Amino acid sequence: MSEGGRIAGPRLIALVGPFASGKTTLLEAILARTGAISRQGTHADGNMLGDGSPEARAHQMSVEVNVADTDFMGDNYAFMDCPGSVEFGFEAQPILAAADIAIVVAEPDPKKIPALQVIMKELEDRGIPRMMFLNKVDKEEVSVRDTLRTLQGASAAPLLLRHIPIRESDVITGFIDLALDRTFVYREHAPSEVIEIASDDRSRRDEARYAMLETLADYDDSLMEQLLEDIEPSREAVFQDLVTDLRAGLICPVLIGAAEKGHGVGRLLKAIRHESGGVAETRARLGLETGDNSFVQVLKTLNPPHAGKISVARVLSGSIGDGSELTGPDGSVGRVSGVFRITGQQMAKREAAAVGETVGLGKLEGAATGMTLSTGKSTPAQLVELTPPEPVMRFAVAPAERKDDVKLSTAIARAIEEDPSLSMEQNAESGETVLAGQGEMHLRVALERMTDRHGVAVTTAAASIPYRETIRGEASVRGRHKKQSGGHGQFGDVVLEIKPLPRGTGFEFSERITGGVVPRQYITSVEGGVADHLERGPLGFKVVDVAVCLTDGSYHTVDSSDQAFRMAAQLAMREGLSQCTPVLLEPMLHVDIAAPSEATPKINAIVSQRRGQLMGFDARPGWPGWDVVEALIPEAEMRDLIVEIRSATAGVGTFTSRFDHLSELMGRLAEEAVARAQAA
Repeated sequence: MSEGGRIAGPRLIALVGPFASGKTTLLEAILARTGAISRQGTHADGNMLGDGSPEARAHQMSVEVNVADTDFMGDNYAFMDCPGSVEFGFEAQPILAAADIAIVVAEPDPKKIPALQVIMKELEDRGIPRMMFLNKVDKEEVSVRDTLRTLQGASAAPLLLRHIPIRESDVITGFIDLALDRTFVYREHAPSEVIEIASDDRSRRDEARYAMLETLADYDDSLMEQLLEDIEPSREAVFQDLVTDLRAGLICPVLIGAAEKGHGVGRLLKAIRHESGGVAETRARLGLETGDNSFVQVLKTLNPPHAGKISVARVLSGSIGDGSELTGPDGSVGRVSGVFRITGQQMAKREAAAVGETVGLGKLEGAATGMTLSTGKSTPAQLVELTPPEPVMRFAVAPAERKDDVKLSTAIARAIEEDPSLSMEQNAESGETVLAGQGEMHLRVALERMTDRHGVAVTTAAASIPYRETIRGEASVRGRHKKQSGGHGQFGDVVLEIKPLPRGTGFEFSERITGGVVPRQYITSVEGGVADHLERGPLGFKVVDVAVCLTDGSYHTVDSSDQAFRMAAQLAMREGLSQCTPVLLEPMLHVDIAAPSEATPKINAIVSQRRGQLMGFDARPGWPGWDVVEALIPEAEMRDLIVEIRSATAGVGTFTSRFDHLSELMGRLAEEAVARAQAA
């Protein structure tokens, strides 16, 4: 223990924050400062350790977690840089569960407050201690305190300002650490230097420090008494309050800097070292009782080319080495084949991993992201429940060459293993393989990986809409199947009465046969023939909400058979349905759209433009400043709905949907749907 109750040992740090806030740049600066890399790379030069995959570099954004292992002042740290785009947001969930602290990288941009709120809410709900690094302060035109007042709306806990900037000719040249009560001047890509505080900054320092202490006093009666009596608290007492309140999630301390220049990085590292909890606190949060066994939590699954499966995992207790046998929720997941230190795209074999360390474990074929594994023989309790978000976009996918069918199936399975927020659906009706995910970029990156890593070219198309058809009118028709070709012939004769049913009823079959004109043993075949024809009606789609009654017919004692009566029923249905005024039905979905309140008018307009019916809106429970808009929208209008929603909500809006009912579709849209079906 040292100042503020420092905990020694390995730490797992999650870097989170809105898209383009500078998380990967901060990771680069941390690795350069700790000596893990020789110099800090940049996005512009394309030489950063993070975002090293071809997809990340092609799109110039994080599309997966960046893992980097480094050492600082004698302790091991695993930094996991999580993508900022909401489309890749699920990547962070298994990591946050086992992290000791999250560093929220934010910037002085009010437009990113909704995205920041999404991230802070996730941390708050999970009880993750968090610290904010206010990045890009060198480009800020408003005061840090004004910025914090704006950002406070995204956080349920107070944003506690730890640093205030010092300026020279309106340029931020350093900062005052309010907890240490020291003044630092920045040195580019080097540690800051302590300087004497300027007389002009003393009053600002005193005011900001008092505000910090007032916030801490809200959770410490002794400190409150000292402030009321004008007694200066000791530095040790202040740090103890900071540590206690941070680990309890009561406050979110805010440090400032500019990651691109390495400014503020050293103080951030020291704050993490001295104030964050360790693996013991994380175990307690997860409710893990270790006993005599070693436990690991799987954070991420990788399938790097030519290396086999790698499970990125944190050792929560004990140690894990090459050859360790691990058990998961479904029994044995296999024997560890290699323990790896991971730094970006590079992996190096290492010795056994001790408690608290985060490593790659080789070839655990039965392991999956989010699993808790143990060296014990009995099934370990699962510490984390991962619930991937519902898909918001779908593509029908197929291999460019038919011979690659198996290759595509393998590629999709690997993609889902790495990213469980992807899913695959086999549409038995259309025969399509449908890949579903969290947005256009999410699916595009998944497809690029399939081509790059598995060598399978993929074609995409809009997923088919499950249109249906029904009838408005009634008809009574005769169907006669008669065929003579030597020997026994075929004879079946039926009269069917066809009527529409109320929407949602389905298909009903009945009979009113008298006098045995259709023998009882053939009535089931008649029903089967009717059902066969309902699979594809006059418009080209499955027919629903129809009642068919067998009212009359005739038979031949020698030539009648089950098959003959089935064929007769099909002939009657083919003629009868066309006479009953067929009409096309389209599926309508009940859609709940979650968006910041200021975007609600835009969401309403989007729904209306997509032939949707607004059902109303209400406040989103537990989300201050957010609404949920309820609407009924045709499934045909859902294909790129998420693109418009994200555009209208600074990238954070989302929705869930479920089938509601079938609705008649008339006019040009119906004609186009029928034409497509007939062409197919």
